[in-house]
Amino acid sequence: MKILLTLCLSIFLSHATDMGKTKQLIVVTTKNWSASNGVLQRYEKQKNSWQKVGKSINIKLGRNGIGWGRGLHKIPKNAKIVKKEGDGKAPAGVFELKQAFGYAPLNIDYPYRVYKEIDHCVDDVNSKLYNSIVDSKRVKADYKSFEYMKFPKNFYKYGIVVNHNNIDEKGSLKGAGSCIFLHIKDIPTAGCTVMKESEIKEILYWISAKKRPLLIQGTQTVVNKFLKLFHI
Repeated sequence: MKILLTLCLSIFLSHATDMGKTKQLIVVTTKNWSASNGVLQRYEKQKNSWQKVGKSINIKLGRNGIGWGRGLHKIPKNAKIVKKEGDGKAPAGVFELKQAFGYAPLNIDYPYRVYKEIDHCVDDVNSKLYNSIVDSKRVKADYKSFEYMKFPKNFYKYGIVVNHNNIDEKGSLKGAGSCIFLHIKDIPTAGCTVMKESEIKEILYWISAKKRPLLIQGTQTVVNKFLKLFHI
């Protein structure tokens, strides 16, 4: 069964080797490619069966909807809408979740970073540090455009880094989109997926590094295709 699952996943996913070990999914569904809101539902694999976790919640995402992002999936050759820097779209596809973060320590079962005002996420396509979170005091700042990882508003008080376009890794494609997170906010964004503070905290206390959580995001048609691969 595990071999069959890996073969099925490889048809749609570019990095399918460890997908069979995933036991937690965060699934975000939108009505269409231009929708700036959607519904988030969590799933967890218990023994050999996937179960919904908690109630679904309403979320906001890209102000201009969604577009195919760069993650674990293979972007369809005939894709008409592909995410680009500054397009106001959230990425669609399957993505690993990297570290959680916030303004103060939080005792959770997941890698967690406390960020300060000097920590920046670089979205300048002309920078060598594009799509990286850096300590601005420890790097040669060749960028003009960036996001503060801590600022007076509570937007990044709690969040999770989505591994879109190889954030903080080699292989990040210039102009394909940067600095994608799950975090706090109540209006559509430049590309992140956002929710209430209580809702992101519930997710943070739920996710476990041992269960290798993934984010699946897209229209109902896109989401259904990926969920079938996990037998959901």
